[in-house]
Amino acid sequence: MKNGAQILVECLKKEGVDVIFGYPGARTLLLHDTLMDDPDISHILVRHEQGAAHAADGYARTTGKVGVCLTTSGPGATNLVTGIATAYMDSVPMVALTCQVTTADIGNDAFQEADMTGITRPITKHNYVVTDIEDLARIVREAFYVARTRRPGPVLIDLPSDVLAARGAGEIPESVSRRGYQEMPTLNLKQLKAAADLINKAKRPLIYAGGGIVLSNSQSRLRALADKAQLPVTHTLMGLGVMDATSPLSVGMLGMYGAWYANKAVHECDCLIAIGARFDDRVTGRIDGFAPNARIIQIDIDPASIRKTVQVHLPIVGDAGEAMEKLLELVEAKDRSGWLEQICAWKEEAPLPRPQSEQLMPHEIMEALRAVAGDTPVVASDVGLSQMWTANFFQFHEPRHYITSGGLGTMGYALPAAMGAAVGNPGRLVFAINGDGAFQMNVQELATCSQYNIPVKVIILNNGKLGMVRQFQRVFLKKRYSATDLGGHVDFCMVARGFQVAALKVTRKEELVHALNKAMEIEGPVVVDIDIDPDCYSFPMVPPGKKTVEALFDPDEWQG
Repeated sequence: MKNGAQILVECLKKEGVDVIFGYPGARTLLLHDTLMDDPDISHILVRHEQGAAHAADGYARTTGKVGVCLTTSGPGATNLVTGIATAYMDSVPMVALTCQVTTADIGNDAFQEADMTGITRPITKHNYVVTDIEDLARIVREAFYVARTRRPGPVLIDLPSDVLAARGAGEIPESVSRRGYQEMPTLNLKQLKAAADLINKAKRPLIYAGGGIVLSNSQSRLRALADKAQLPVTHTLMGLGVMDATSPLSVGMLGMYGAWYANKAVHECDCLIAIGARFDDRVTGRIDGFAPNARIIQIDIDPASIRKTVQVHLPIVGDAGEAMEKLLELVEAKDRSGWLEQICAWKEEAPLPRPQSEQLMPHEIMEALRAVAGDTPVVASDVGLSQMWTANFFQFHEPRHYITSGGLGTMGYALPAAMGAAVGNPGRLVFAINGDGAFQMNVQELATCSQYNIPVKVIILNNGKLGMVRQFQRVFLKKRYSATDLGGHVDFCMVARGFQVAALKVTRKEELVHALNKAMEIEGPVVVDIDIDPDCYSFPMVPPGKKTVEALFDPDEWQG
């Protein structure tokens, strides 16, 4: 007979878990004690539970495995909430283990009690509270099954401390299933044939590719489909890398901060094939102005995402990879050179702006990073202007090379997520690209990187401002800058060195490449603090309530 903590660890090993990101407390004592003697699972001690959730998220996004985080009860568990919500919005497979007060104390307002199943019900794919030792092994098996299958997502298991102490046989079931839960939906071949017919007849078709292609590991099928039928491809923020950015069929990122020519292609296409994308409001702009001339096909594994915001003409429920494999057989090889030439003309008419300044500009930094790092780094970007600059100017050739908080837009994501990515991808170069505001949200994880020598290269684009909010104030509020000036009073190099992390400062253009090369030579974590022009922004930008082709290219264009 084993205690619950031992059974849990055996279950985790059965699922292939090799690392847990966590923080201990009184309710985790038995579990951490058990992990201490197990050579197969590493425990990374983060400095804040939010960091544990983001690290598990970054590990999962870049490896395709289920990420695992562990906390104690009460505030330790509630500190996971933002990270769980981040994973939920972006369909990241994750299992959160929250230890809990004893079953007898649940509901009695016991010290450090929080109703984690109630709190996280809206932001988890499923959650459990284990009240019987005999259910533990089945629940863990089921949690991983639910987290990784169909549309992936976070699952929470609440673990009362008396269950972890109780003893049981702990027999792990070979397989699990849930009533009414279908792991893989059956494709409707009639609908697929109708989709192929629409594509074959189209003069100006366009693929709108989302994160579902990354989750299904089907980028090769997308590229084959696009190549055979000469279908240009625009992608979402979550879909970065599904098409090689240098491919002549790649149209770049669409949406609020995407390329104007990508939005123009959507506006003018006559057939839009949405694959693994959910028509987020940041993509569509004003709904009645989105793809007004197109017959819209939507392929998604989650039926709840189909026709949720846009009334598509042809819905197809299914796995993106399986659907594209069938479409590849059904679509005809076509010469669409005229349509592709038109898109190229739009690219020349309105390319992504690259403003010049005596001070460093973000696009110059991205281009320098690419030159120094090559094509294979993993890049975690934070939220705000740094996110948009990275997405638009750091060209990606493969999926899972770029991770960010898309749906929730969580500041403080980049550093802990990059930490998880580096743990999951030993030997890979990993960047965390932050604004100075976002960096301060989870700066404490530098201590984790230092303790475990996790070689994250932290890039701070330092403008002394909360840049994206300031951009809104600049454009829409006539330069009334309220609560967006960070003062520039933090010496980030001194902070980094306080955590025993190497640090470099860049203030002039001629220092940039040398500093980046030096950062690459240092084996462990490094912070590179780069001063940028405080008045550089991300354009084009589609104002709220406007069509995506009604983008602003300059802050002084707004006449609203």
